[in-house]
Amino acid sequence: MVVSLCMIAYNESEAIQGLFSDIALQDYPHNKIEVVFVDSMSTDSTYERMEEFKNTDYGFLDVRIVQCAKRNQAFSWNAALMTATGDVIIRVDAHARIPRNFVSRNVYNIKQGENVVGGGRPNISSNVSSWKMTLLAAEDSLFGSSVAAYRRPSVEKEYLDSLFHAAYRREVIATVGGFNENLGRTEDNEYHYRIRQAGYKLCCCPDIISYQHSRNTLKNMIRQKFSNGRWIGLTVSECPGCLSYFHFAPFLFVIALLALSFVAFLGHPIFLYVFLLIYGMFDFVNTVGCCTVKNIQPQFIFLPFIFPLLHVSYGVGTIIGLLQIPFWRRKIRNSHAKEHIEKVRRKVIKHTVQR
Repeated sequence: MVVSLCMIAYNESEAIQGLFSDIALQDYPHNKIEVVFVDSMSTDSTYERMEEFKNTDYGFLDVRIVQCAKRNQAFSWNAALMTATGDVIIRVDAHARIPRNFVSRNVYNIKQGENVVGGGRPNISSNVSSWKMTLLAAEDSLFGSSVAAYRRPSVEKEYLDSLFHAAYRREVIATVGGFNENLGRTEDNEYHYRIRQAGYKLCCCPDIISYQHSRNTLKNMIRQKFSNGRWIGLTVSECPGCLSYFHFAPFLFVIALLALSFVAFLGHPIFLYVFLLIYGMFDFVNTVGCCTVKNIQPQFIFLPFIFPLLHVSYGVGTIIGLLQIPFWRRKIRNSHAKEHIEKVRRKVIKHTVQR
């Protein structure tokens, strides 16, 4: 099987160096790997580093570089899909690291009859320090980040609603087409929703694993959570079926906090106290949990304050996203997102016929 290993990047010149080394060390036959890089018009040396990789003889079937004028993840992924010609197309994030057998294990599971496969994707931190390990602990925690099963290594094969670094049989993309370019952050949720609607299953395999770098500063982590929450709010109007109840937990937390604060202002603070007490218990238990499963760092004492910051930023983002829906709908009214989804599908079919 020929594999197209795809990655998109914008101003990721430092982050991609480790990933490039991982790609070069893959144990799957290099003459059966087509590498596809998409540069979203970076202003740093990302494109030059891609060119350096291309000009180094690693024995790959091909190394293709595409430049996209739009800094939109879905648009860039569509460019990758239209460029890829492999039997299997693998999506890898620029902030990722992959083991030597990443491609080979994906191919193995595809050959077992699966159509879409992936594995656990735990977080890692670069330039390790006590503070960064604290942020990593918050990101890894179910309480601080997400209950999504793919964020942790899988112990047995299971079928999920979404995967992070996924490998797709070519026929899957030929059936569902490309990503919805109206969306940001949630484009993969919507894409996997359409894949499931088309009758395919997304298999999380215990022998596949990859890693994603967590944000290295609290400011960047809060900004990321806010953006994630905002796109959850906006996506409600585009594809509510691709979202789960868990996506709205921070939103409900913030709404409850505001409502009970108002009730307390009216002279009934007991409800707010009870709510904060219950939340504080969860906060404390999860902080202790981080101390028992992680290498304890002095800065872990800040975890009880980091958790609510992440929850509030995500929840406020969702509120903002919901409020922005009318303006956003007007903005995308004349978009060509649906036509581009079909354009990708036709392009993939064309490449299939040519092969």
